[in-house]
Amino acid sequence: MSSDEVLDVFRQCGALLEGHFLYASGRHGRQFLQAARVLQYPPHAESLCAAIAERFAEDGVEVVVGPATGGIVLAYETARHLNARAAFTEKDEKDGMALRRGFLLKPGARALVVEDVTTTGGSVKKSIAHLRRRGAQILGVGVLIDRSGGEAQFDCRFEALATLRMESWPPQDCALCRAGVPLVDPDELLG
Repeated sequence: MSSDEVLDVFRQCGALLEGHFLYASGRHGRQFLQAARVLQYPPHAESLCAAIAERFAEDGVEVVVGPATGGIVLAYETARHLNARAAFTEKDEKDGMALRRGFLLKPGARALVVEDVTTTGGSVKKSIAHLRRRGAQILGVGVLIDRSGGEAQFDCRFEALATLRMESWPPQDCALCRAGVPLVDPDELLG
């Protein structure tokens, strides 16, 4: 699956939005990716996760882990294609992200971490650190879209199905604010 094909799926599902958005970081931007609008359709989830799985098919993946919430569906579907287990990490006060809910992880487990969209890679990095503390061998990171434009870096193999540079600005430097374009919190968007 090519980068253009991935972005086309996002556009078709109304998941690549244009406007004036408030990002979780507090910064503002003119585009927003809402992967849940794509992953709600099993055929899209299946084809996208198959493309991630294909990139790691020869690596002997035993467990696929996705940070909650964006990585849960991806972990499950990618694991299905790799004939592996699926698990997810959740926010944790001690570790930042951690396996909970009784997910077992044997020492040396060959793990792939998946995410829907990465910007800084923060939740993925926290998940990797937790998994390593638990003895996992990290084989790589697979994401649908790297929206950092290639700036997100990991200390392991990194495969993005698509890359998209999405500019963002501190609120005080936002031209959209100065132009009076209404600011939208993406979490409040209605279907």
